[in-house]
Parts: sequence; structure tokens; C-alpha cells
Amino acid sequence: MEMVQSSSSFSTPVNGIDKAPTGILGFDEITGGGLPAGRPTLVCGGPGCGKTLFAMQFLVAGATRFGEPGVFMSFEEPSDDLAKNVASLGFDLDDLSERGLIAMDTVVIERSEIEESGEYDLEGLFLRLDFAIQSVGAKRVVLDTIESLFSSFSNEAILRAELRRLFRFLKERGVSVVITGERGEGQLTRQGLEEYVSDCVILLDHRVNEQVSTRRLRIVKYRGSAHGTNEYPFIIDRRGLEVMPVTGLHLAHSASTERISSGIPRLDSMLGGQGFFRGTSVLVSGTAGTGKSSIAAHFTDATCRRGERVLYFALEESPGQILRNMRSIGLDLQQWVDRGLLQFHASRPTLFGLEMHLVNVFRWVQELDPSVVIIDPLSNLSSVGSPTEVMVTLLRLVDFLKSRGVTALFTSLTANGDEENETHLGVSSLMDAWLSLRNLESNGERNRGLYVLKSRGMSHSNQIREFLLTDQGVELINVYLGAEGMLTGSARLNQEARERAAAAARQEELETLRRRLDRRKSAVEAQILALRAEVEAEEEEVGKRIRQALSQEQDLLSDRAALAASRRADADGGTLKASPTEGQQ
Repeated sequence: MEMVQSSSSFSTPVNGIDKAPTGILGFDEITGGGLPAGRPTLVCGGPGCGKTLFAMQFLVAGATRFGEPGVFMSFEEPSDDLAKNVASLGFDLDDLSERGLIAMDTVVIERSEIEESGEYDLEGLFLRLDFAIQSVGAKRVVLDTIESLFSSFSNEAILRAELRRLFRFLKERGVSVVITGERGEGQLTRQGLEEYVSDCVILLDHRVNEQVSTRRLRIVKYRGSAHGTNEYPFIIDRRGLEVMPVTGLHLAHSASTERISSGIPRLDSMLGGQGFFRGTSVLVSGTAGTGKSSIAAHFTDATCRRGERVLYFALEESPGQILRNMRSIGLDLQQWVDRGLLQFHASRPTLFGLEMHLVNVFRWVQELDPSVVIIDPLSNLSSVGSPTEVMVTLLRLVDFLKSRGVTALFTSLTANGDEENETHLGVSSLMDAWLSLRNLESNGERNRGLYVLKSRGMSHSNQIREFLLTDQGVELINVYLGAEGMLTGSARLNQEARERAAAAARQEELETLRRRLDRRKSAVEAQILALRAEVEAEEEEVGKRIRQALSQEQDLLSDRAALAASRRADADGGTLKASPTEGQQ
């Protein structure tokens, strides 16, 4: 499938032709307004591709929404059968006929009931069609499988001339005409109707690839108007026919700065400490059993705890199985289901084609208006489409969710050895954040590791964390990095035990040294105390002797003064000197 330019480039020019809107979702977008008004359009394709439904939807939309009554003339199927067939789509043809909005007519010509002779024309058909147009004031006309006339008449020259006259007849009346035709070999229709309808030709295709059916629409030509020329997928469901442009959205969605938690605190710290940006797309990839769904469940639980709704698309497990499995890691998601905050939609990818899966996601998102959408696992879609088709489908989905501000988390299964290159789907470039889970095998055991490959707009950790699933949920712990490389699991536990033993031995050695130092210190302090006591004793003895000497000196002076006074010494208090006689005495 080719990539298609934005549908905004298909707008009708100011002086362009008038358009008759079809009411078919997506088709009017890629044609810039619908089919050419007042001109014939050929819708061709193989059996079961939706030609009659396309024409009927064009007619009913004109009658009910655009004020343009119509005529449906069938050359194969009776009107009663047509009314029953489209009733499941909500089209009440009987009511529209009673209200004069639609005229139904069936023209059946049995080959066995007619005989061709000489020259003839289809004037009776013209009169019958003109009466139907006049009866309701029709602005739209459908001729369903008009080439059935070729099987009823053998003179193709007359029939082709009459068809040319019929198309001129309708063009003169200014009605918008849709003619359906069966696909032919080597040409668009069996009878070459495209030769007569030169204004607009639409080709519908219903193909089956690997037991999965898909429908495609292509505008072969559209005179006087720009239009999309590539193939566009379309679906038929209870709302009728819907065409989906490959991308109909500009890259103009807003970018929120609000951060929301992943539900795993350590993972939030690896993402700048606050988690993911709201409204972004997150990819969680890894091999089988690495814990992708567990991360999705934690994100779901954290969202519901904030009172926000989550839409969970399970493409591999049933809701009951998911709820049971998550209880084993301490997550009770059933409470959020009961409160209406969590809604599961589970189906095998092969149940629908990619287009139907995409339409269902669009509708359920519009109905529930969730804050978070989980698709688990995205890689399963590869079973119903090529990598290119899956990438294009995801591109439309991501654009749609971002335009609504919805945060999306996708899980994806990778092959062994391909954890770092999500190339088999080619979707990693569409993601704003990418978490990679991988198996770390060493010493005869397998452990899990997680790292952030990218996270746009924020700083994030470049470290690998060991990923543990416990009874309390997911835990992220540091891996051991040393001379032997990166160790996880029991090798990490053994290394940590050895490190604890070595640390304990070092601690004991330090304690021994500390005690030895304390004892030496105590001995030194005791010696200091003894020396201090000895010094104090000596100091006291010296002080005692000094005091005694001073006391003796003072006593001697006192004795001399008393002796001098008794001998009537000089009154001036001079020094008494001993007489020679006294000295001799």
C-alpha cells in the first residue's frame, strides 16, 4: 500500500465543479466534496465488493441529509429484496418511498420472453426512468448493474448506441447518476461501460490475502477535480460503507507538558523522575516472558487510581486471564472494571482485517473517551497484514489518539536478538518513548533487564535495571557492575553476599584496630596520670620546702628585730650592728 498525501490537498477549487456529497465517511474527504453533481459516475468491481451498497448509501444520504430525492433502478435484484438487505444498516426504504423521497424500480428482462427483430430502441426504459424522476423530483439516480441488459439482447451495437443516448438523457436532466458495473477481464467492466462514463470512475476491490479479506477503493479518474489516486481501505459494517484515508490528519496536535506516572516508582525516576508525558505514545518491547503485560497493567492501575478511564485492547489473552495473572503480582484490576474505569476489548487479530480493527478502536475511543489506551500486543497484528500495512494502520491510530490527547501504550513481541531493533514492524520511529525488556542469561539462569532506549523531550537514565516480578508488583533494582561484568539474579546475590562478607571482615578489622588504639590510648592516659601525680607530689614537696624556708627567714628577721629592741638600738631604725664585744660574746 502506498503512502498517501494528506486529504486536505483534495479540496475543491473555488471555480471547480459542483459536488454531490455521498455521506460516506472518508470518501467525501478524499474527493473534496463527493461525486460530480449532474454527471454520471461509474462504480465498478467484482462480486461482493460493495457496489450496490455504495450506490444505495449515496441515494439515501441525498434523500435524508441533503434534500435531494432519488431513484433506484435495479436490473437484477427485486426492490423488496433490496429493502430487506439494507434494513440492517438502518435504511428504511419503504418509509422513504412512502414519504416520496425515493422511488424504487426493478427492470427484469428475461431472454426467453423477448424476440429481437429489426431495429429497436430502449425508449420504454427512458420513459419509465423519466416517470420515476418526475414522481419524486429526483436529483440523484442509481442504475444498478445496467450491463445486465447485454445478456438480454444480442445486438450489442444497438444496445451501446442506446446506452450513449441514455447517459445524454440523464445528463440533460441535471441528475447525479451512479452506474454500477461488474469487473471485467483486462478492463474495468465486462462491457466497457467506462467508455461511456468519462466524468468519474471508481474501482472497488475485494481481495483475500492469507485467508484475511480486505476491501480497497481507488478513484481511477475524476474529471474537473483534484482527488486521491492511491488505494484506500474501506469497510462495510452496521453503519454502512466507510472509507479510511491512509492519513487524514496534519501533524498539528498539541504537546502536553503534564507528566503521568507509569505506576512503577523506580521507572518514573528513570524517566526524569516524573514518568511519561500525557498524550504521547509508548512502546514496550521484548521477547516472550519479559514482563511487557505487567508494565501495561501497572500503567493501567496507576491511571485508574487517578480516576481516569483506560481502554484495554487484548489481542492475545482474555480479560479473565489478564485479571487472574495480574493478581499474582499484587494488582487487583477487577475493582477498576467494576467501577467502570477499565474496559477490555479482547479478540484474535484474525477476527477482522486491519481496517475493521482500526475502526473499532476509533469508535470505542469516541464512546468511552479514555485517558489511556493499551494495545497488547501490537505485534500480533502482523498476522493480518504486511509490515507496511501494520505501520500505516498504526500511523493512523497514533495520529488519531494524539489528536484527542490520549496516552497510548503498545506492547510488542520481538524475536531473540532483535530487542534493540524493532524493524520487523517499523513502528519504533512513531513512538515518543521506548522501553526495552530483555533476557539476561548467565550462570545457567535467565533474568530480566529493563532500559530506556528513548524518551523524547526529557532526560532519562541510560542504566540497565534488573526487572523483578514480585508479590508486590514490579521492582527495578540496580544490576551489579564489576570486574566480572554485569551480574544479575543469583550471581548478583552471591556477589552481594561476598561483598557483605568482605565488608564485615573489613569492619571487624577496623574494630580490632580501634580497640587496640583504645587500649594504647588508655595505657598512655594512665601513664600521663601517673606522671602528673608524680609531678604534683614533687610540686607539693617543693612548695612545702619553699614555705618552710620563707617561714624560717621570717622568724630570723623577727628574732633580730626583737633583740635589737631589747638593746636600745638607734632610733632611726638603722641596722643594728654587733659590737666587737658582742661579736666576741
